[in-house]
Amino acid sequence: MSGKIRRDVLKAFKSLHRARTSVFNGDEFALQVARNKINEEFEKNKHITDENVIREMIKYSKEVEMELRTTVVQAKEIEPGKYEVRITEDTAKMENIPFQDVPEEVLLTNKRKASTKCSGKQSTLESN
Repeated sequence: MSGKIRRDVLKAFKSLHRARTSVFNGDEFALQVARNKINEEFEKNKHITDENVIREMIKYSKEVEMELRTTVVQAKEIEPGKYEVRITEDTAKMENIPFQDVPEEVLLTNKRKASTKCSGKQSTLESN
């Protein structure tokens, strides 16, 4: 393995660990589980010598790091039914669509409408 590839692997390894400590800050259990998983995956693949495969794995580790940083949030119950969520500047923020509580009768009516005959075949939303 060339020196550059070795440096890139080490950089990816350290970067994943930094993401882990940032994302799971304060959650000792999650920090330990993530640490073990990162170490286990790198240890499992340390025998690989094909530089193209290694580059693909480095790319994958960067994608995993981005996924961790942008989609994982910590939530803590501060009182029954009330949670506090820690959102970071890296967290992906989507359009906030207001929740609309739909009565069960309306849902059942819509479900029946979706169950219609089409081209002589029965089509339903339910799986049998």
